[in-house]
Parts: sequence; C-alpha cells; structure tokens
Amino acid sequence: MGTGDPAGVAITHAMTSGMSGLRTAGDLVARMQMSRGMKIREAKKYVADMLGISVPDLHDPLLMREVREEHRIGTIQSLSRMPKGIEAKQNISSILGIDLNSLNVSRQRIRG
Repeated sequence: MGTGDPAGVAITHAMTSGMSGLRTAGDLVARMQMSRGMKIREAKKYVADMLGISVPDLHDPLLMREVREEHRIGTIQSLSRMPKGIEAKQNISSILGIDLNSLNVSRQRIRG
C-alpha cells in the first residue's frame, strides 16, 4: 500500500499549522485539502461556507471557539458537555460532506 505524496502532507501540515489547527479552523481546512485535493484558498472558502462564516473569521480563535461549540465539532480544551473523538468527527464529516476513514473503521467494528 502506498503512502501518498510525502511532500504534499508536509505542505498541507505547514499551511494549516499557521491557522492554529483546532484553535481555529486549520484542521478542517486540512481535511478538505487532503480529502478533496483542494488548494488552500478553495478549502478555506468551502469550510467558511459550510460553517456559515467568512473566510477571515476562520483565523479568529475566539469566534472559532464559539463556532466549534455551536456546530459540536470539537474544541482544543475538552468540556464535559461537548463532543470529543468519534462524535466530533461524525459532526465534522456531516458538516463538510466528507468521508472519514476512522468513522468507517468504527462502523465496521460495530457491525462485526
């Protein structure tokens, strides 16, 4: 099994790390880049549209904390009332309209 383009992963990681990952929307933008092969501007626009915010809002950690809580897609600090792990990933998958391998594996294990 191939590992994909190692340089592509490094570039994607470097670009989204600058967006603070889970503190803002870097993880969501990275998912779109990796799952759909979107360029960063296209991925940012797509994520912003799906979340109902503007592209500049993706970089605002205070606003994104509220957006992440509202959409239940995980936050950097785990709160008892907020989804974590697989539940947050299910919400991300639904909002962004993407298929996540970790969810598929979980479903297969549940089905036996």
